[in-house]
Amino acid sequence: MDKYKLYWLLQLFGWLCFALVNLFFVSMVRGITPIQIGAYFSLAIFYFLSTHFFRFLIKNKSWLEFELTKLISHVLIAVLILSFLNTFAQIIINWVFGTLHLREDFRPLVLLANLFTSFLFYSLWSLLYFLFYFLDNYNSSLKYQARINEIKLIHLRNQLNPHFIFNALNSVRALVDENPTNAKTAITQLSNILRYSLVMDKHKTIPLSEEMNTVKDYLNLESIRFEERLKVLYDVEPKAYEYKIPPMMLQTIVENGIKHGVSNLMKGGIIEIKCTIGLLDDLYIWVRNSGHLKADKSPRKKGEGHGIANTVQRLKLIYGNRASFKIFNYGNEFVVTEIKIPKQNLNLG
Repeated sequence: MDKYKLYWLLQLFGWLCFALVNLFFVSMVRGITPIQIGAYFSLAIFYFLSTHFFRFLIKNKSWLEFELTKLISHVLIAVLILSFLNTFAQIIINWVFGTLHLREDFRPLVLLANLFTSFLFYSLWSLLYFLFYFLDNYNSSLKYQARINEIKLIHLRNQLNPHFIFNALNSVRALVDENPTNAKTAITQLSNILRYSLVMDKHKTIPLSEEMNTVKDYLNLESIRFEERLKVLYDVEPKAYEYKIPPMMLQTIVENGIKHGVSNLMKGGIIEIKCTIGLLDDLYIWVRNSGHLKADKSPRKKGEGHGIANTVQRLKLIYGNRASFKIFNYGNEFVVTEIKIPKQNLNLG
Protein backbone atom coordinates (compact mmCIF):
# COMPACT_ATOMS: atom_id res chain seq x y z
CA MET A 1 0.00 0.00 0.00
CA ASP A 2 1.42 3.43 -0.95
CA LYS A 3 1.69 6.31 1.52
CA TYR A 4 -1.23 8.26 0.04
CA LYS A 5 -3.72 5.39 0.48
CA LEU A 6 -2.33 4.61 3.93
CA TYR A 7 -2.86 8.22 5.01
CA TRP A 8 -6.54 8.20 4.00
CA LEU A 9 -7.11 4.81 5.60
CA LEU A 10 -5.63 5.90 8.92
CA GLN A 11 -7.37 9.28 8.77
CA LEU A 12 -10.82 7.73 8.21
CA PHE A 13 -10.31 4.86 10.63
CA GLY A 14 -8.80 7.05 13.36
CA TRP A 15 -11.55 9.67 13.54
CA LEU A 16 -14.27 7.04 13.12
CA CYS A 17 -12.85 5.30 16.18
CA PHE A 18 -12.83 8.66 17.99
CA ALA A 19 -16.58 9.02 17.44
CA LEU A 20 -17.37 5.40 18.35
CA VAL A 21 -15.29 5.44 21.54
CA ASN A 22 -16.99 8.64 22.74
CA LEU A 23 -20.41 7.16 21.99
CA PHE A 24 -19.48 4.01 23.89
CA PHE A 25 -18.63 5.94 27.04
CA VAL A 26 -21.77 8.08 26.71
CA SER A 27 -23.90 4.92 26.37
CA MET A 28 -22.53 3.64 29.67
CA VAL A 29 -23.74 6.78 31.45
CA ARG A 30 -27.10 7.72 29.89
CA GLY A 31 -27.65 5.72 26.72
CA ILE A 32 -27.35 6.77 23.09
CA THR A 33 -29.74 9.02 21.19
CA PRO A 34 -29.73 9.96 17.49
CA ILE A 35 -28.82 13.50 18.53
CA GLN A 36 -25.71 12.29 20.33
CA ILE A 37 -24.71 10.15 17.36
CA GLY A 38 -25.07 13.13 15.03
CA ALA A 39 -23.16 15.45 17.36
CA TYR A 40 -20.19 13.15 17.89
CA PHE A 41 -19.93 12.19 14.23
CA SER A 42 -20.10 15.89 13.31
CA LEU A 43 -17.23 16.58 15.71
CA ALA A 44 -15.24 13.67 14.22
CA ILE A 45 -15.84 15.11 10.74
CA PHE A 46 -14.52 18.50 11.91
CA TYR A 47 -11.41 16.81 13.31
CA PHE A 48 -11.03 14.93 10.03
CA LEU A 49 -11.31 18.07 7.88
CA SER A 50 -9.18 20.28 10.13
CA THR A 51 -6.31 17.77 10.38
CA HIS A 52 -6.44 17.23 6.63
CA PHE A 53 -6.19 20.99 6.14
CA PHE A 54 -3.28 20.98 8.60
CA ARG A 55 -1.55 18.34 6.47
CA PHE A 56 -2.19 20.44 3.35
CA LEU A 57 -0.60 23.43 5.09
CA ILE A 58 2.45 21.37 6.14
CA LYS A 59 3.05 20.08 2.64
CA ASN A 60 2.14 23.28 0.74
CA LYS A 61 4.34 25.51 2.92
CA SER A 62 7.22 22.98 3.00
CA TRP A 63 7.25 22.72 6.78
CA LEU A 64 9.06 19.39 6.55
CA GLU A 65 12.12 21.24 5.27
CA PHE A 66 12.26 23.53 8.31
CA GLU A 67 14.92 23.24 11.01
CA LEU A 68 13.68 21.36 14.07
CA THR A 69 13.21 24.41 16.34
CA LYS A 70 11.34 26.31 13.62
CA LEU A 71 9.19 23.27 12.85
CA ILE A 72 8.24 22.77 16.52
CA SER A 73 7.28 26.44 16.97
CA HIS A 74 5.11 26.42 13.82
CA VAL A 75 3.39 23.18 14.83
CA LEU A 76 2.63 24.42 18.36
CA ILE A 77 1.10 27.65 17.03
CA ALA A 78 -0.96 25.74 14.46
CA VAL A 79 -2.17 23.21 17.05
CA LEU A 80 -3.18 26.01 19.39
CA ILE A 81 -5.16 27.80 16.64
CA LEU A 82 -6.86 24.53 15.64
CA SER A 83 -7.75 23.90 19.29
CA PHE A 84 -9.53 27.29 19.54
CA LEU A 85 -11.36 26.61 16.27
CA ASN A 86 -12.37 23.15 17.49
CA THR A 87 -13.69 24.56 20.77
CA PHE A 88 -15.77 27.06 18.80
CA ALA A 89 -16.93 24.24 16.46
CA GLN A 90 -18.13 22.22 19.46
CA ILE A 91 -20.31 25.16 20.52
CA ILE A 92 -21.78 25.45 17.01
CA ILE A 93 -22.43 21.67 16.83
CA ASN A 94 -24.18 21.71 20.23
CA TRP A 95 -26.28 24.67 19.09
CA VAL A 96 -27.25 22.94 15.81
CA PHE A 97 -28.30 19.74 17.60
CA GLY A 98 -30.06 21.60 20.42
CA THR A 99 -27.74 20.40 23.16
CA LEU A 100 -26.13 23.76 23.95
CA HIS A 101 -26.46 24.88 27.59
CA LEU A 102 -25.36 28.49 27.85
CA ARG A 103 -24.61 28.58 31.56
CA GLU A 104 -22.81 25.23 31.56
CA ASP A 105 -20.99 25.24 28.23
CA PHE A 106 -19.68 28.82 28.53
CA ARG A 107 -18.17 28.40 31.97
CA PRO A 108 -14.41 29.21 31.82
CA LEU A 109 -13.51 25.84 33.30
CA VAL A 110 -15.54 23.96 30.67
CA LEU A 111 -14.08 26.06 27.84
CA LEU A 112 -10.55 25.46 29.12
CA ALA A 113 -11.24 21.72 29.44
CA ASN A 114 -12.53 21.57 25.84
CA LEU A 115 -9.57 23.63 24.64
CA PHE A 116 -7.10 21.38 26.47
CA THR A 117 -8.75 18.20 25.12
CA SER A 118 -8.64 19.55 21.58
CA PHE A 119 -5.00 20.54 22.05
CA LEU A 120 -4.16 16.97 23.14
CA PHE A 121 -5.89 15.38 20.14
CA TYR A 122 -4.23 17.70 17.64
CA SER A 123 -0.85 17.25 19.33
CA LEU A 124 -1.22 13.48 19.20
CA TRP A 125 -2.17 13.65 15.50
CA SER A 126 0.84 15.87 14.79
CA LEU A 127 3.17 13.58 16.69
CA LEU A 128 1.99 10.51 14.78
CA TYR A 129 2.11 12.32 11.43
CA PHE A 130 5.65 13.63 11.84
CA LEU A 131 6.86 10.41 13.44
CA PHE A 132 5.59 8.41 10.46
CA TYR A 133 7.19 10.88 8.04
CA PHE A 134 10.60 10.83 9.70
CA LEU A 135 10.61 7.05 10.12
CA ASP A 136 9.59 6.58 6.48
CA ASN A 137 12.23 9.08 5.37
CA TYR A 138 14.84 7.34 7.53
CA ASN A 139 13.87 3.96 6.09
CA SER A 140 14.13 5.34 2.55
CA SER A 141 17.57 6.75 3.37
CA LEU A 142 18.69 3.36 4.66
CA LYS A 143 17.44 1.63 1.49
CA TYR A 144 19.15 4.24 -0.66
CA GLN A 145 22.41 3.91 1.26
CA ALA A 146 22.23 0.12 1.09
CA ARG A 147 21.78 0.32 -2.67
CA ILE A 148 24.72 2.73 -2.99
CA ASN A 149 26.86 0.40 -0.87
CA GLU A 150 25.85 -2.55 -3.04
CA ILE A 151 26.88 -0.65 -6.17
CA LYS A 152 30.20 0.24 -4.55
CA LEU A 153 30.82 -3.40 -3.59
CA ILE A 154 30.11 -4.59 -7.13
CA HIS A 155 32.47 -1.95 -8.48
CA LEU A 156 35.20 -2.97 -6.05
CA ARG A 157 34.83 -6.66 -6.92
CA ASN A 158 34.97 -5.84 -10.62
CA GLN A 159 38.25 -4.04 -9.99
CA LEU A 160 39.74 -7.14 -8.36
CA ASN A 161 38.80 -9.74 -10.98
CA PRO A 162 40.83 -8.48 -13.98
CA HIS A 163 43.79 -7.68 -11.73
CA PHE A 164 43.85 -11.15 -10.21
CA ILE A 165 43.20 -13.02 -13.47
CA PHE A 166 45.96 -11.11 -15.26
CA ASN A 167 48.52 -12.07 -12.61
CA ALA A 168 47.41 -15.72 -12.61
CA LEU A 169 47.70 -15.93 -16.41
CA ASN A 170 51.22 -14.52 -16.22
CA SER A 171 52.16 -17.27 -13.77
CA VAL A 172 50.87 -19.98 -16.13
CA ARG A 173 52.56 -18.43 -19.14
CA ALA A 174 55.92 -18.54 -17.37
CA LEU A 175 55.56 -22.33 -16.93
CA VAL A 176 54.54 -23.32 -20.45
CA ASP A 177 58.06 -23.45 -21.88
CA GLU A 178 59.93 -24.30 -18.67
CA ASN A 179 57.86 -27.21 -17.41
CA PRO A 180 54.86 -28.36 -19.54
CA THR A 181 53.79 -30.96 -16.94
CA ASN A 182 53.63 -28.41 -14.18
CA ALA A 183 51.94 -26.03 -16.61
CA LYS A 184 49.04 -28.52 -17.03
CA THR A 185 48.65 -28.73 -13.26
CA ALA A 186 48.74 -24.95 -13.08
CA ILE A 187 46.04 -24.65 -15.76
CA THR A 188 43.76 -26.96 -13.74
CA GLN A 189 44.32 -24.84 -10.64
CA LEU A 190 43.77 -21.67 -12.63
CA SER A 191 40.44 -23.00 -13.97
CA ASN A 192 39.33 -23.58 -10.38
CA ILE A 193 40.29 -20.01 -9.51
CA LEU A 194 38.52 -18.57 -12.55
CA ARG A 195 35.37 -20.56 -11.77
CA TYR A 196 35.45 -19.23 -8.23
CA SER A 197 35.99 -15.64 -9.38
CA LEU A 198 32.90 -15.85 -11.60
CA VAL A 199 30.64 -17.33 -8.92
CA MET A 200 31.74 -15.11 -6.06
CA ASP A 201 30.34 -11.93 -7.70
CA LYS A 202 26.84 -13.03 -6.64
CA HIS A 203 27.66 -12.91 -2.92
CA LYS A 204 28.56 -10.20 -0.45
CA THR A 205 30.33 -12.72 1.76
CA ILE A 206 31.32 -16.37 1.36
CA PRO A 207 32.48 -19.16 3.72
CA LEU A 208 36.12 -18.93 4.72
CA SER A 209 36.55 -22.54 3.58
CA GLU A 210 35.71 -21.60 -0.02
CA GLU A 211 38.13 -18.68 0.04
CA MET A 212 40.85 -20.91 1.51
CA ASN A 213 40.44 -23.45 -1.31
CA THR A 214 41.06 -20.73 -3.86
CA VAL A 215 43.99 -19.32 -1.91
CA LYS A 216 45.56 -22.78 -1.76
CA ASP A 217 45.14 -23.21 -5.53
CA TYR A 218 46.75 -19.83 -6.05
CA LEU A 219 49.66 -20.57 -3.73
CA ASN A 220 50.16 -24.01 -5.29
CA LEU A 221 50.32 -22.31 -8.66
CA GLU A 222 52.85 -19.79 -7.37
CA SER A 223 54.87 -22.54 -5.67
CA ILE A 224 55.40 -24.12 -9.09
CA ARG A 225 56.77 -20.82 -10.39
CA PHE A 226 58.92 -19.97 -7.36
CA GLU A 227 59.93 -23.60 -6.59
CA GLU A 228 62.09 -23.65 -3.42
CA ARG A 229 61.93 -19.87 -3.07
CA LEU A 230 58.38 -19.96 -1.63
CA LYS A 231 57.38 -21.65 1.61
CA VAL A 232 53.70 -21.74 2.60
CA LEU A 233 52.38 -22.31 6.14
CA TYR A 234 48.75 -22.73 7.28
CA ASP A 235 47.36 -22.52 10.82
CA VAL A 236 43.54 -22.37 10.73
CA GLU A 237 41.28 -23.26 13.66
CA PRO A 238 38.44 -25.62 12.62
CA LYS A 239 35.80 -23.23 13.98
CA ALA A 240 37.12 -20.44 11.74
CA TYR A 241 35.73 -22.25 8.70
CA GLU A 242 32.21 -21.50 9.98
CA TYR A 243 32.73 -17.76 9.43
CA LYS A 244 32.12 -15.78 6.27
CA ILE A 245 34.39 -13.16 4.75
CA PRO A 246 34.20 -10.86 1.71
CA PRO A 247 35.12 -12.85 -1.43
CA MET A 248 38.67 -12.38 -2.76
CA MET A 249 39.71 -10.57 0.44
CA LEU A 250 42.20 -13.14 1.71
CA GLN A 251 43.25 -13.91 -1.86
CA THR A 252 44.07 -10.22 -2.43
CA ILE A 253 46.18 -10.00 0.74
CA VAL A 254 48.12 -13.16 -0.14
CA GLU A 255 48.66 -11.99 -3.71
CA ASN A 256 49.87 -8.64 -2.38
CA GLY A 257 52.38 -10.45 -0.13
CA ILE A 258 53.70 -12.45 -3.07
CA LYS A 259 53.90 -9.57 -5.50
CA HIS A 260 55.38 -6.90 -3.24
CA GLY A 261 57.22 -9.10 -0.76
CA VAL A 262 58.43 -12.58 -1.70
CA SER A 263 58.98 -11.89 -5.41
CA ASN A 264 61.32 -8.99 -4.63
CA LEU A 265 63.69 -11.14 -2.53
CA MET A 266 66.53 -13.08 -4.11
CA LYS A 267 66.11 -15.97 -1.69
CA GLY A 268 62.32 -15.80 -1.77
CA GLY A 269 60.43 -16.11 1.50
CA ILE A 270 57.36 -17.40 3.29
CA ILE A 271 53.62 -16.86 3.28
CA GLU A 272 51.91 -17.82 6.52
CA ILE A 273 48.14 -17.75 6.98
CA LYS A 274 46.70 -17.98 10.47
CA CYS A 275 43.00 -17.83 11.39
CA THR A 276 41.87 -17.87 15.03
CA ILE A 277 38.75 -17.03 17.07
CA GLY A 278 39.15 -14.24 19.64
CA LEU A 279 37.75 -14.00 23.16
CA LEU A 280 34.62 -12.23 21.88
CA ASP A 281 34.16 -14.79 19.08
CA ASP A 282 35.48 -12.45 16.40
CA LEU A 283 37.51 -13.99 13.59
CA TYR A 284 41.15 -12.86 13.34
CA ILE A 285 43.07 -13.45 10.13
CA TRP A 286 46.84 -12.96 10.02
CA VAL A 287 48.85 -13.10 6.83
CA ARG A 288 52.62 -12.92 7.38
CA ASN A 289 54.91 -12.59 4.38
CA SER A 290 58.60 -11.96 3.89
CA GLY A 291 59.41 -8.39 2.95
CA HIS A 292 59.41 -4.89 4.38
CA LEU A 293 56.76 -2.18 4.34
CA LYS A 294 58.17 1.29 3.80
CA ALA A 295 56.72 3.76 6.29
CA ASP A 296 56.82 6.74 3.93
CA LYS A 297 54.30 5.25 1.49
CA SER A 298 50.57 5.87 1.57
CA PRO A 299 48.15 2.89 1.91
CA ARG A 300 47.21 3.19 -1.73
CA LYS A 301 50.85 3.27 -2.75
CA LYS A 302 51.66 0.24 -0.63
CA GLY A 303 49.23 -1.88 -2.62
CA GLU A 304 50.25 -0.24 -5.88
CA GLY A 305 46.72 -0.59 -7.15
CA HIS A 306 43.37 -1.51 -5.74
CA GLY A 307 44.44 -4.28 -3.36
CA ILE A 308 44.83 -2.73 0.11
CA ALA A 309 42.52 0.26 -0.40
CA ASN A 310 39.92 -2.04 -1.96
CA THR A 311 39.97 -4.42 1.01
CA VAL A 312 39.65 -1.59 3.55
CA GLN A 313 36.67 -0.09 1.67
CA ARG A 314 34.84 -3.42 1.40
CA LEU A 315 35.30 -4.16 5.10
CA LYS A 316 33.89 -0.76 6.00
CA LEU A 317 30.93 -1.09 3.64
CA ILE A 318 29.95 -4.53 4.93
CA TYR A 319 30.79 -4.34 8.64
CA GLY A 320 31.17 -0.63 9.40
CA ASN A 321 33.39 -0.05 12.43
CA ARG A 322 32.98 -3.61 13.70
CA ALA A 323 35.79 -4.87 11.46
CA SER A 324 39.39 -3.73 11.45
CA PHE A 325 42.38 -3.84 9.10
CA LYS A 326 46.04 -3.38 10.01
CA ILE A 327 49.23 -3.83 8.05
CA PHE A 328 52.64 -3.38 9.71
CA ASN A 329 56.24 -4.56 9.80
CA TYR A 330 57.09 -7.47 12.07
CA GLY A 331 60.78 -7.00 12.78
CA ASN A 332 62.91 -6.28 9.72
CA GLU A 333 62.03 -9.36 7.72
CA PHE A 334 58.25 -9.70 7.69
CA VAL A 335 55.07 -7.79 6.94
CA VAL A 336 51.92 -8.75 8.84
CA THR A 337 48.35 -8.04 7.72
CA GLU A 338 45.75 -8.42 10.48
CA ILE A 339 42.01 -8.46 9.77
CA LYS A 340 39.20 -8.74 12.31
CA ILE A 341 35.82 -10.03 11.12
CA PRO A 342 32.95 -9.59 13.64
CA LYS A 343 31.03 -12.51 15.05
CA GLN A 344 27.71 -11.29 13.58
CA ASN A 345 28.84 -12.18 10.09
CA LEU A 346 27.99 -15.87 10.57
CA ASN A 347 24.61 -15.48 8.87
CA LEU A 348 25.62 -12.75 6.44
CA GLY A 349 25.35 -13.83 2.79
